[in-house]
Amino acid sequence: MASFVRATSMLSVMAAGWLVGACTKAPPPLAAPPEVSVARVVSVTAPQWDEFTGRFAAIDTVDLRPRVGGYIQKVAYHEGQEVDAGQVLFEIDPSSYQAELERALADLDRIRSKSALATSESERARKLAEQQVISTEMYEQRSAAMRQAQSEIRAAQSAVDLARLNLGYTQVRAPVSGRAGKALVTTGNLAAADETVLVNIVSMDPIHVYFEGDEGTYLKYVSSVRSGEQLSPRNTRTPVRIGLTNEEGFPHTGYVDFVDNRVDEGSGTIRARAVVGNADGRFTPGLYARVQMMASEPRDLLLVDEKAIVTDQDRKYVYVLAGDKTVQRRDIQLGAKLEGLRIVRSGLRQGDRVVINGLQKIMGSGSAVTPILVPMTATSIAAQAH
Repeated sequence: MASFVRATSMLSVMAAGWLVGACTKAPPPLAAPPEVSVARVVSVTAPQWDEFTGRFAAIDTVDLRPRVGGYIQKVAYHEGQEVDAGQVLFEIDPSSYQAELERALADLDRIRSKSALATSESERARKLAEQQVISTEMYEQRSAAMRQAQSEIRAAQSAVDLARLNLGYTQVRAPVSGRAGKALVTTGNLAAADETVLVNIVSMDPIHVYFEGDEGTYLKYVSSVRSGEQLSPRNTRTPVRIGLTNEEGFPHTGYVDFVDNRVDEGSGTIRARAVVGNADGRFTPGLYARVQMMASEPRDLLLVDEKAIVTDQDRKYVYVLAGDKTVQRRDIQLGAKLEGLRIVRSGLRQGDRVVINGLQKIMGSGSAVTPILVPMTATSIAAQAH
């Protein structure tokens, strides 16, 4: 019995020791804050650009019609080729016009002979009238006949000029340099003067780009012009940059040469036009274009990578690293893109560090993080150069 009591007491002591050990065991270490990549806001001095979409259009578009009618004798160009102003594109059968010129020349020769005779008779009548051999009335009649013959010469010469002009019009020439389309009338077909369209020609160099801005953009420009921050695109050659759908960035440059005089009531937009060089024929009328127009003179700008921007309904914000290694939400207003980064109009300061990777690890404003400092992007170097 005594041994049983001793065993029970020993078990009680062991149980108590185990409970005491369990109660005094250290808690597990807390997990480290999540790692996120942060980058300093890029600061540059550069102009701001607004971005639009547009279409290329020819400066000159001509529906070529013949000035004289007749049967097409020859199509003298290759469809779709570049043509020069004055180049012969079509030839109309000149036979009837050549015959008309010959008839007009014959009439001119006849009337010149008649005029020479009338001039001679008038001069002879003058001398006889001075000698009072013939009456003054006879002299005046001879003088009038001479003047009439001279008038007939001028009329005949006009007929010759017109016939020669019509004969020249049988060679239908390009009025402008550009690219000629498909021949709409081919050899053997009849073309009516001033009616039949033979071909369409569009000029190629330079070329226009039409684009439209909404009312908000238009009012922003008006405000900037009135405040003196920039010159009016109506009165100065405001720079534009152009990019095609298969190009990176905006490698082509031009300038604004026209802004419409009203806002379209239906679309709420106003149309503008730029001129771009096209010596290599890269641009074609009707082609889609990405357009940037200078929105301000060079100024200090803050840029961030778009990966740092979070959207909350209609609001944009970023997470900025605070001194205690926590992040704070900052609502921002965005501008256009610049060299792959996004302009921040308000909400950030120079030197701010924003989270660009690991946003999904942040639970909200005030969350602790383990920051890893990285460059904003490689394109920030390119942005500094502009």
